[in-house]
Amino acid sequence: MENRIKLHDKTFKRFIPHETVEAAIDRLAGKINQDYEGITEAPVLLCVLNGSILFTAELMKRLDFNVELVSIKLSSYEGTRSTGVVREAMGLTGDIKGKEVIIVEDIVDTGRTIENLVHLLQERGASKIKVCTMLLKPEMYKKDIPLDYVAMEIPDDFIVGFGLDYDELGRNINDIYVLDK
Repeated sequence: MENRIKLHDKTFKRFIPHETVEAAIDRLAGKINQDYEGITEAPVLLCVLNGSILFTAELMKRLDFNVELVSIKLSSYEGTRSTGVVREAMGLTGDIKGKEVIIVEDIVDTGRTIENLVHLLQERGASKIKVCTMLLKPEMYKKDIPLDYVAMEIPDDFIVGFGLDYDELGRNINDIYVLDK
């Protein structure tokens, strides 16, 4: 893959190679498989659209137990900045009442989305909620909600690739790129 790419009006440089992403997902799936060994009732994997599609797909392939897949689409970004307001662009695609839910997010920074989503799932009757994220910006995350599964930690930079976008471009890139300032 190229060392630099251009999306719309911005240039991004290669930051995390695909092999590193895959290895992190392998490790994360191993921990989740350990935690869910011997379960009898399939938990719900909640894919937070659109960013976590690739991560959810890769994670699901590595899980050794049955899961249900449900999606929701939330939005808080315009361009490279968060608006600070989380809105539900598409509701839950399945029933989660009385079920254990594992939220599958692409990236957690301020935690506003996770906080809103956890409250929504509690209101809809989830019996237990865990949070799984591919990427975490630890210096940005100040919420009290525990993040149960984190594949990788990154600095507070704007990134694209492996599901993450800049105004809808870049999601299909296997590597992760960072904004070239």
